[in-house]
Amino acid sequence: MRGTDQPVKRRGGAAAAADNESSANPKTRQSKLAKEHGITAQEEAEIREAFGLFSEPMDGEKEGVIPIGDVRRAMIALGIPPRDKEELAEFTSILDPEDEGFATYPSFVAICAIKLQDRDTGDEAHAEEVDEAFSLFTGQRRSSGSSSQPQVITLAHLKRVAAVLKEENVSEELLRDMILEANGGAGVGRGVRKDEFDNVMRRAGVWR
Repeated sequence: MRGTDQPVKRRGGAAAAADNESSANPKTRQSKLAKEHGITAQEEAEIREAFGLFSEPMDGEKEGVIPIGDVRRAMIALGIPPRDKEELAEFTSILDPEDEGFATYPSFVAICAIKLQDRDTGDEAHAEEVDEAFSLFTGQRRSSGSSSQPQVITLAHLKRVAAVLKEENVSEELLRDMILEANGGAGVGRGVRKDEFDNVMRRAGVWR
């Protein structure tokens, strides 16, 4: 029976314990395929699991093959869906150049590796964007020599920004409410952490 459009689930109980023990084992190494595409052994294991949700047996293919119509669902299960119909069509042409109706495991790994690497690059770029925006409030960029104490946006920071922007009608009470809304009511004195600032900006639609 075929799977559903759900993320690959982590196994619990004894199975999860066994998986953890295996992942901690230094004998767990990258396969030749994983090395070729620059992914870790764990990433390949997740790709194989998603592939297995939809794979069908075929002579000569150890992992079987996946119907081309299920490629999108398998990628959704991995959390790396195609961006749009155009990207899906591009992947399909790569996975099934002869229009045979299926994709092999090695070719599926290659496509997923591209998406995983794109996602990692995007995550790094977003982190830099958050750092830069956060520093506009704190006036301090993170550096290797900085204190290990987490930086937060304080009431004083918000007052300074309001003054710079000449927002004379912004009361201290409103700034306090902004801090409390951002940190979930943890207290004005606690300030706003970078992850909370990121969440606020996402909700405001500044970035996705």
